[in-house]
Amino acid sequence: MTVAVIADIVASRQLVDRAAAQRRIADIVDEVSTDLPLADEPLTAVVGDELQAQYRRLDDALASLLLLRLALPDGVDCRFGVGVGEVRPIDLDGRTVPEGPAWWAARAAIENTQRLQKRSAPFARTWVVADEGEHAAMTDIVAVANAYALARDQLVSAMSERTRRLTYGRCLGRSQRELAQREGVSQSAVSQALASAGSAAIVEGFAVLTGGARS
Repeated sequence: MTVAVIADIVASRQLVDRAAAQRRIADIVDEVSTDLPLADEPLTAVVGDELQAQYRRLDDALASLLLLRLALPDGVDCRFGVGVGEVRPIDLDGRTVPEGPAWWAARAAIENTQRLQKRSAPFARTWVVADEGEHAAMTDIVAVANAYALARDQLVSAMSERTRRLTYGRCLGRSQRELAQREGVSQSAVSQALASAGSAAIVEGFAVLTGGARS
């Protein structure tokens, strides 16, 4: 089983400088890959504003994509289609091209994310689809993952850029004192910002995904 991810930039045509946004995303992908090296193949631009990645586990993908969203600056956002299934690389003129059910599922997932944004969940940014060939047990896992993703996307979308940075730091186990020093604010200000944004739930969810408890 492989977890394939397709990402694109939300409202990319409305950006004043798309190239700058793409470079910023690439830098953040490098940062996340350093802080949490879980991807078999980290998000890489493939065409236009689309990026692709591969993971071995669904929880690894969800943890990495959370950090990516938290690290993005105001004005730049991404949506993600996560596909669970088999990958069958094919050779085209000496180039290995990933293909197969996981990628088809990822494409269906990102298309559903777009539909949700336009209808019932404007802040939806992540959706998971499992290929029909996967074990029936994946049905329940994917349902839980999607319910979780919808809730966390709502919380993250409502955060300020600073609060996202603070939440990112807490996910990685950095203390409020350390974060306050980095931001040049009081520890009380950090605590209040995290509490009002519901960051504790995001941090605990991240800990569940990565198998570690956060202090």
